[in-house]
Amino acid sequence: MLDSTEQAIVDTVRDFVDRDVRPVARQLEHDNAYPSALIEQMKQLGMFGLAIPEEFGGAEVSTPCFALVTEELARGWMSLAGAMGGHTVVAKLLLQHGTPEQQRRYLPLMATGELRAAMALTEPDGGSDLQALRTVARRDGDEYVVNGSKTWITNARRAELVALLCKTDPQADPPHRGISVLLMEKVPGFTVSRDLPKLGYKGVESCELSFQDCRVPTTALLGSVEGDGFAQMMRGLEIGRIQVAARATGVARAAFDDAFSYAQQRHSFGKPIWQHQAVGHLLADMATRLTAARQLLLHAARRYDSGSRADLEAGMAKLFCSEAAMTVALDAIRVHGGHGYSTEFDVERYFRDAPLMIVGEGTNEIQRDVITRQLIRRGGLTPDSGY
Repeated sequence: MLDSTEQAIVDTVRDFVDRDVRPVARQLEHDNAYPSALIEQMKQLGMFGLAIPEEFGGAEVSTPCFALVTEELARGWMSLAGAMGGHTVVAKLLLQHGTPEQQRRYLPLMATGELRAAMALTEPDGGSDLQALRTVARRDGDEYVVNGSKTWITNARRAELVALLCKTDPQADPPHRGISVLLMEKVPGFTVSRDLPKLGYKGVESCELSFQDCRVPTTALLGSVEGDGFAQMMRGLEIGRIQVAARATGVARAAFDDAFSYAQQRHSFGKPIWQHQAVGHLLADMATRLTAARQLLLHAARRYDSGSRADLEAGMAKLFCSEAAMTVALDAIRVHGGHGYSTEFDVERYFRDAPLMIVGEGTNEIQRDVITRQLIRRGGLTPDSGY
């Protein structure tokens, strides 16, 4: 499926994960320590430039390759995959909608990881209802004055560029026509308020942001037309949801691999526990879910690369892969028995990380709404949907 160059990239990331990530991930996660050394290695390997063309200093790969790289990172530690998730979405936004000046300013630095980017959509009272934004950017001559707040923003402390979804016309009807994306640097009035405490997804910060009379030039508007931000971000969320699906698949893969290995090493009643039907059937179900998840993930990735709308496929992949990760992680604990509840084994971490993919990048309840609307619009499952 991948050409030899892209397969070599995936293989390199797999080796990095096995050699450098898995031996230290458990301790870093328990310490809630930012993985600075691993992030630096990711920069050296070019991972932050996988969505950026060569003309800007990147090494752009196909979306299936990007999905498999993300899966490998998440197999080692899901937080590492999260560290490049929003960065990739912002890179795609710039490539698809940015002005030539914006592309030249940001993309070369983003390709090396010297400049890290994050996206800021969710607000404290808004959740998945992106049209109910309260963050407002008011035009004042050659500047926008930004006021509002965002929450659950990954990498916010270390990102030097934030793609901010905000209202530039609060009176617009329908509301989405008044929404824009601003490319925010850390100007006066832009504050990272606090890091949010989390069940899992440790090491990489998720933050609240506040904007109080922040002034940015009008050239910070993504593209050149106000009111296009909602449509721009919806396309951005397609790659975001594919990335979340890949992270979920990586967590499920790690959980299955650990359970599969343990079921062969652990003996009870005189035989390996996989020979007990109750455990063997768990492994069978886990492997089946994982295989189905990866195929749906790659289907969505291929659809995205076709240039056609991929919100149906990305929504399906995000929904199925995240639910599969949750089930497989729980089944891995069942296979491990009491050891699965111990922090001396990694499966309890998978179980804490998996729920994030159920609620991240739009909850799975929202995904079902997206899927239903697209099914109606396309006239059901058709050959065009890959069915």
